Amino acid sequence: MLAFSRLRSTITSSPSDKVLTLPKINQAVVNCEYAVRGALAIRAEELREELASKRTAHPFAKVTSCNIGNPQQLGQTPITFFRQVAALTEYPALLDAPGVADIFAPDAVERARALLQAVGGSVGAYTHSQGIPLIRQNVAKFIEERDGYPSDPDDIFLTAGASPGVQLILQTLIAHEKVGIMIPVPQYPLYTASIALFRGNAVPYFLNEEDTWGLDVNELIRSVKDARANGLDVRALCVINPGNPTGACLNVDNMRKIVELCHSEKLVLLADEVYQTNTYLPSVPFTSFKKVLRSMGPEFSSLELVSFHSISKGMVGECGRRGGYFECVGVSDEVKEMLYKVASISLCPPAQGQVLVDLMVRPPVKGDASYARYKEEIDGIYESLKRRAARLAAAFNALPGVSCQPAQGSMYLFPSVTLPQKAVETAKAQGMAPDALYCMELLNETGVCVVPGSGFHQKKGTWHFRSTFLPPEKEMESFVARIKGFHEGFLKRYA
Repeated sequence: MLAFSRLRSTITSSPSDKVLTLPKINQAVVNCEYAVRGALAIRAEELREELASKRTAHPFAKVTSCNIGNPQQLGQTPITFFRQVAALTEYPALLDAPGVADIFAPDAVERARALLQAVGGSVGAYTHSQGIPLIRQNVAKFIEERDGYPSDPDDIFLTAGASPGVQLILQTLIAHEKVGIMIPVPQYPLYTASIALFRGNAVPYFLNEEDTWGLDVNELIRSVKDARANGLDVRALCVINPGNPTGACLNVDNMRKIVELCHSEKLVLLADEVYQTNTYLPSVPFTSFKKVLRSMGPEFSSLELVSFHSISKGMVGECGRRGGYFECVGVSDEVKEMLYKVASISLCPPAQGQVLVDLMVRPPVKGDASYARYKEEIDGIYESLKRRAARLAAAFNALPGVSCQPAQGSMYLFPSVTLPQKAVETAKAQGMAPDALYCMELLNETGVCVVPGSGFHQKKGTWHFRSTFLPPEKEMESFVARIKGFHEGFLKRYA
């Protein structure tokens, strides 16, 4: 597979008798970039193939993919109750098979029967384009219990992960090429890639690294005013809470100021809340933007808020099943009809992804047969993530020239790296960002795949990389040792 930079280099050499050539296709497709699955991820797959075939020797036994929040790829164990229900819905004949009670918990059997009835008997059938009604009702109940305010199932759209929901909303918002969408820097590349794909404009606002990647409302004011002064029609503000790639969590006072700004500047608030259960500091718990908005009274009731959640993160980690949802608050019925129309073009989100959404928002509770095991598994994953986050942050901070803020939430660290001038010059001579050179050499020497900070955007003159802290706890010390050895060698090489 060609890396994206190599693809671009072939634009002028495409055969003239082809219709699908890079100069002829939609240039928004050519120009959008998604660093999480970019050149380093492609190289990581090449290394995996080389290791498997044993045709090329490498100084490591395996590739460790810390470039993406993919917990089960790195050994996170699926939740037993979730997999039992999924198995029963996938193969309903098991429900009446002899000995089913010896293998599956009774509440898993009961839930599988209810979900199969809701889906019409088979998860292989198309569902309602907005999602299975029963599951949307359960999502609404979950939101009500979480926030203490009503939620309407008609405001819920089930999606194939949070990303398609984000893209649907961005596609709807970006009505012309002057539309601007405010995004945090550093940002998750889904936003810049999607905004470019829909021919909009990313309007950056910078997070404060020295203040644990905090969000200053004065920076938001600067960003929106500068963009509008430059002729952009700024329509929405995206906030990722807990943060990706930074791991920062917002406090309620900060969130209130953000709501006030969106109200005064007439901005749609896009709340990416997929890491809401990944919070590690009691002093900064997760609070949803919907709860904050509703607590502020009728003065702000006209604000349009879209909140996103996913089965891919948290302790669920079911990335490959592709399940998520978004809730529209304050969005007109006419626009929701348009959202439904566009969603229906893809017919429906995956039924098994919807099943996992139901399980995420309605897990076993005290008194259920599966509760004790469920709680033990969830708590075990959570405590391990918390320990791994602290261990890896400490390891990064022990490296010369590296500074890393602690992870308040999510599953990433975003350390700052001071690179030798020789490395900066070498990277520029190769047409690479300096942190991309660092990350590529890290991958080739250790098998550790991370994402350069330049893929997330960053303040000029600073270099970073994003790493998950998902490697198994039993492998963490060897993982840290590989990075330490590489870093020390890199500094000597480019001294």
